[in-house]
Amino acid sequence: MYQVIARKYRPQTFAGLIGQEHVRTTLGNAISQGRIAHGYIFSGQRGTGKTTVARILARCLNCEKGPAAEPCTECVACREIASGGCVDVIEIDAASNRGINEMRELRENVRYRPARDRYKVFIIDEAHQITSEAFNALLKTLEEPPEWVVFVLCTTEAHKIPHTISSRCQQFSFRSVDFTEVVSRMEWICGEEGIKADAETLAVLAQAGDGSVRDSLSALDQAIACCGAELDAGEVRRLLGLFSLDTLGEVTRALEAADSRRLLEIVQELESNGHNLQHFCRELARFFRNLLVTKIAGSGSRLVAASAGELVRLADTAGKFSEPDLTRYLQLTLELYRELQYSLQPRLHMELGLLRLLHAGRIRSIEDLLAGLPSGQPPPPAPPSSRGTPPKPAPVVESKPASAGQPGSLKQRLQASLAETGLTFVADAVEHAEVTESPSQITFTAPKEFLMALRSADLRTAVTKTAGRAVKIVVQAGEAAAAAAAPKPAAAAMAEDEELSRRALSHPEVLHFQEMFPGSQVRTVRNLKQ
Repeated sequence: MYQVIARKYRPQTFAGLIGQEHVRTTLGNAISQGRIAHGYIFSGQRGTGKTTVARILARCLNCEKGPAAEPCTECVACREIASGGCVDVIEIDAASNRGINEMRELRENVRYRPARDRYKVFIIDEAHQITSEAFNALLKTLEEPPEWVVFVLCTTEAHKIPHTISSRCQQFSFRSVDFTEVVSRMEWICGEEGIKADAETLAVLAQAGDGSVRDSLSALDQAIACCGAELDAGEVRRLLGLFSLDTLGEVTRALEAADSRRLLEIVQELESNGHNLQHFCRELARFFRNLLVTKIAGSGSRLVAASAGELVRLADTAGKFSEPDLTRYLQLTLELYRELQYSLQPRLHMELGLLRLLHAGRIRSIEDLLAGLPSGQPPPPAPPSSRGTPPKPAPVVESKPASAGQPGSLKQRLQASLAETGLTFVADAVEHAEVTESPSQITFTAPKEFLMALRSADLRTAVTKTAGRAVKIVVQAGEAAAAAAAPKPAAAAMAEDEELSRRALSHPEVLHFQEMFPGSQVRTVRNLKQ
């Protein structure tokens, strides 16, 4: 009778296990040192070797030449355990034996010594499906079993195992098997079976398993049944419902050419050929993820599960897009995939989603737009507005040299220096402060709203430059000079407001935004410090 590849080539020793080095090393050392626990929990995704390792552990414990870190595979115990006919190794499917009655029966079975072997090993598959009552019935037995009993609980959902159980066992987390190791394993199996398969075909089969060796080998078995002794990557993809880089690349080529019509045609072709749009969207999300990782980490990265030829093509495609664009494409595709799960009109959602990708690629950040503007030039006049008179261009302040008739007091020189360097807010704070100078110290006394500006590092730099020496700066709260605090005449207040507006409108950032948005208007300038 035919035996499927996944069972035929199931590892019989720790040496034949691919991946899970941390598990086989720890268990091998524990057996060699005689530190065998009474309970183990093997957790991890499907097809990574949990039940296989449990059987190998049972063989190591009951081998006639053991307990040994590797079973001999030749004795009666090893052969019977491998074939599933050993009475002292009991495998229980918790998916169908999950109730309290089954656990009570197991508890009664634990009391009796092994019929022939050294240990009685209970392997409980899908252990997370055991009911809470059944776990409670097993709790005391699991905590203090007889010396000849070993429990191995295998599960894909370790978080569902009660803490009262997991705290009494040693837990091993099985990892996804590396892509290259899965490919190497299938290449060896194909050689043993006389099957011809190139690197691209093996990569497709490994991708179908997504880190699960059993799933990849099941796909290989299906491909051999379909294609015979010589596997073709295109036929294998069609068999497994996968999409090639050429098919997925049609989307990126349409995005690169900004061809919205082609995107709609792609959806039409998918529906005409009977493809599932949700499945295509999932593969497209994986494709954009691989492009993004390739863009970030390079074409030689192990983060992308693909053959060498596919990596080169991914790198070529990724080079045509920016990292922000690929990030947006991936995010939008994931959102589209989530919407398709509940959509009553999947084609409409798919068409809309692909068009959103196209428009997202045209987005430019405000930083890039501002960086592309010419600096040092006044903004162009704004077009007339239907809501009022057209705004006048903002005036541009021309810097004057410090030596051009500047006042002689430290306060006035400091204000002029700050204004020239564009630090208008600090200059305004100095204007409202009372400045007292001594040979080693300069004191600024100002109202509370100006203290933060006076304590800035920019002021310290300007003081050192203006005074020509390093001095101690003291900033304290208080009333400014009486002249500054006195009410100003209407004409003086108007002149001050005009000066404030002129300084605000000549600020470089304001000029940049006026250049970006020609129709914009500055209606009011307010002093936030008042």
